[in-house]
Order: sequence, then structure tokens, then C-alpha cells
Amino acid sequence: MLKLSGVHQYYGESHTLWDLELEVPEGSCTCLMGRNGVGKTTTLKCIMGLLSIRSGTIRFRDHQLSSLPAEARARLGIGYVPQGREVFPRLTVDENLKIGLAVNRGMAGRQAYERVLDSFPVLRTMLRRYGGDLSGGQQQQLAVGRALILEPSLLVLDEPTEGIQPNIVQEIGDMIVKLNRSLGLTVLLVEQKLPMARRVADRFCVLDKGRSVAQGAMTELDDELVKRYLTV
Repeated sequence: MLKLSGVHQYYGESHTLWDLELEVPEGSCTCLMGRNGVGKTTTLKCIMGLLSIRSGTIRFRDHQLSSLPAEARARLGIGYVPQGREVFPRLTVDENLKIGLAVNRGMAGRQAYERVLDSFPVLRTMLRRYGGDLSGGQQQQLAVGRALILEPSLLVLDEPTEGIQPNIVQEIGDMIVKLNRSLGLTVLLVEQKLPMARRVADRFCVLDKGRSVAQGAMTELDDELVKRYLTV
């Protein structure tokens, strides 16, 4: 579904991604892994068009994304939940969700809105509350729900358990598993917690110093790779 080939990216003259390769098969849950500062969030921003690449290709199904603006990528069916969630704190839950209806209009959008509330019933009870007043776990559900209003075929999540209290992390994992395995949504996520990554993902890609150094089925992520590239 998604393939990055030979991607190079720079911040000014700082070379951050080096000949990056990444494949996300349709129907998979692929976890992008690596220590802090190796280029995981940068990779997601390049996929979404929030950062430009110097060379290489990013293909989503039959579309070459590299020259498309971010809003066009969203319309192709890529939903994005950024690091830190970035809900609008002074808009209500209802208003946050309905932002997506500007793209997914009419009956389809209204049906998507209802499906999101069915999937995240806590949001239905909080429609009039401001986004900034929600807990971290509730904000994460709101951010994911907002992305799902667009009815994406690929959902991109940047560290969905970051800043979430431990008792809610399990719920976030359940949510990802349901979206991927029950609803058939392809997922690409960045996740630092190894037990969570092993639980929700069936594929992995490890980055080191801006390069992809290993990828494959999650069962192939062995102790040697963990020790070399993931432990602090």
C-alpha cells in the first residue's frame, strides 16, 4: 500500500534521512521503531507532506506522493494522528470531529461521524466538552476519531501511547488492534514501548541514524536487533 524508496531528507544542510526504504503492506500494522532522534517522526512528516524530501519516491497505491501537498494526501485516504495529538483545545469534542466533514461531506461524512462515536462511546458523552479539558487518553481517542472521519485506508499514528497514563495504554492498544484486525484498516505507527509494539503490530521497520537497518515480520525482531538498535 505504501512504499518509500531511496528517500533523502534534509533540515537545512543537516542530512536527516539517508536512502530510506520502508514498505507497509495493505492490511498490515507496521511499527516504525528506533531510539530517540533517528528520524521516525521525520519519516511520518515526509509521508504526510509536512516536510519535503530531497530525493527518492513515496508511493501510496498507484499515486506518487512526493510532489503532492498534505491536503491532497489526506484526500487520497491517509489519516494522520501527530505526536502530542494536537486536538484543538478551545473547540468542543463535537467541533473537533466535525472538522473532517469539510472534506468528507454529505451523508458519507455524517455516517462516518456516527461510526466514530460508536467506536469511541466516551466521546459521545463529552461532545460539549472542550478538547483541552480531556485526559490524555480521551484526547488520543478524539485525535484518532478525527482522522477516521475522513474514512482513510491508511492510518498513521505517531507515538499514540506517549504521555498516556499506564492504565489507559492497554485501551489504546485495544483500539489499534480493533482498527487493524477487526475493521481492516492498514496502520503505520511509531511506538517506543516494545511490549506494545509486539502486541499490536505484525511488521516492523527499525531506523538508525536516519537509515532503515532492518524490517520484516514482527516475529523476526529478535533479541540481537533489540539490543543493537532499541535499548538505551
